[in-house]
Amino acid sequence: MLERIKQLTEEISTLRAGNPEEAELLRLKYLSKKGLVSVLFDEFRNVPAGQKKEIGRLLNQLKNATQDKIESLKAGFEGGKEATGPGADLSRPASHVKPGTRHPLSIVRNEITRIFGQLGYTVAEGPEIEDDWHNFSALNFPPEHPARDMQDTFFIEKNPDILLRTHTSSVQIRTMETEKPPIRKIFPGRVFRNEAISARAHCIFHQVEGLYVDKNVSFMDLKQTLLYFAREMFGESTRIRLRPSFFPFTEPSGELDISCNICGGKGCNICKYTGWVEILGCGMVDPAVLDNCRIDSKIYTGFAFGMGIERITLLKYQVRDLRLFFENDLRFLKQFTGTI
Repeated sequence: MLERIKQLTEEISTLRAGNPEEAELLRLKYLSKKGLVSVLFDEFRNVPAGQKKEIGRLLNQLKNATQDKIESLKAGFEGGKEATGPGADLSRPASHVKPGTRHPLSIVRNEITRIFGQLGYTVAEGPEIEDDWHNFSALNFPPEHPARDMQDTFFIEKNPDILLRTHTSSVQIRTMETEKPPIRKIFPGRVFRNEAISARAHCIFHQVEGLYVDKNVSFMDLKQTLLYFAREMFGESTRIRLRPSFFPFTEPSGELDISCNICGGKGCNICKYTGWVEILGCGMVDPAVLDNCRIDSKIYTGFAFGMGIERITLLKYQVRDLRLFFENDLRFLKQFTGTI
């Protein structure tokens, strides 16, 4: 009896099954009413009284080991899954896995990075939790500027000097503080503003800002850079126009419009029937900002620009609701499968 138990124990440990049917046959062979393990239990009545305790313990261990082994073999095939052990049938078809895709915002961010990379721009990133100096003061925001009000900015309550950055311009300041011109970089990242969430606005969004500082940088350089970007992103037929604007950290400042890529400039509800859509703000870096970063404004000039990735994505893919980018609805996201 002891020898047969030992042989069966070794045999059970090496059991393999290539499919659910084979696993069921093994169960019948060992655990059915006339199975090999069950027969040993029938013969247990003939064991001498002095050996019953030891042999009974070994028989129970054998039965439990057999049940565990066969259950593990069957589990490998449940739900259509293949066995993963040494006895797996490698000829079985693989389980179908639906392909993933990049998020539309990541697609557009990568495209923006690629376009400016062709012009020699490199990427720099900075912290999302900022201080007042890098987010406001160094950028020429006076203390009374409305952007400092609580309705626009998320301040850290315990320290009003610490806040969630409202733009990636703060990374421009950090770059100019630590690097010497020439500087040619873009700054992609997530930013935060205390705004009501709607189809056209969100309290979290993404920006890409750019900075070029060197000797003899002019507004014409800025215009040609933005024209190149617009045509690379929206097509060769895209036209641009620059309108005067105001930003504390640039002078002169402007806003860039592109000819509406949905109606071709003829007028539609997206462009409010003007034929033009605003995509970014820009301007020449204010000399005071250069001086704040210990860059001699008498020697160097520069330009900066900033765009919302969500806005570019809305136009590029004609998406009507900004909230779709944050809801992780697969019915929306799967439309971008295969997009590079």
